[in-house]
Amino acid sequence: MEQHKVANLQSINIDPKEVAYYEQLAGTWWDIDGPFWPLHKLNALRIDWILGQLKTQNQKQQPLAGLKVLDIGCGGGILSESLAKQGANVTAIDVVDKNIMVAKAHAKQSGLEIDYKLTSVEQMVETKQQFDLVFNMEVVEHVVDVSSFIRSCNALVNPQGTQFIASINRNWLAFIIAIFGAEYVTGLLPKGTHHYNKLVKPSELIPLLHDDGFELIATTGVAVNPFKRSMKLIKPTWVNYMLAAQKQSG
Repeated sequence: MEQHKVANLQSINIDPKEVAYYEQLAGTWWDIDGPFWPLHKLNALRIDWILGQLKTQNQKQQPLAGLKVLDIGCGGGILSESLAKQGANVTAIDVVDKNIMVAKAHAKQSGLEIDYKLTSVEQMVETKQQFDLVFNMEVVEHVVDVSSFIRSCNALVNPQGTQFIASINRNWLAFIIAIFGAEYVTGLLPKGTHHYNKLVKPSELIPLLHDDGFELIATTGVAVNPFKRSMKLIKPTWVNYMLAAQKQSG
């Protein structure tokens, strides 16, 4: 990573420990049997749900064609590539340089055009860009200040655009299942992936969306079976959840 890029990113809403953790795992993003296999399973599930909220499925072969899309915290590009295959014009950002390198290489190998950038949401806001769809998936539990982070994400959404957020709830059940169970019992995720005090409740996110003119349009929970390596959508959002909110004002 270039020195000036490191300096620019260190002063923003980023936890250096989180960056170091994902730097160590960067080479395993596309190993479907590696530590990120749950994300590959989750990705297939959430793409169907996302298209369902946008009411685009079955309309055309590439239902996101013509839409300007931002994938925040893109990692190795698992979601970004799926969105590009649906026809979206994808910009994808991350603060871990190794993630961006892996994502660029895999997109080239897959023949996909995705604009990957080593940058933060705060720096994206400074460019005054806005997008039809903003994906904020499995990121809020890794940032330093959730309120300022969400405000920046909100600013990147076009009026009438939609933001999707996915994370893990904060309660005793989420701790038992998503941290103790997933990381220390079943090995579903590497130890240290999540920290309980950084988990965010949907009830804490929704007011931050409302403050910037967003209307909540859908919520869903996700149930994980680590023994069958399967996932399904469920109504309760007690553990894993996804939100969709549409921006009503400028």
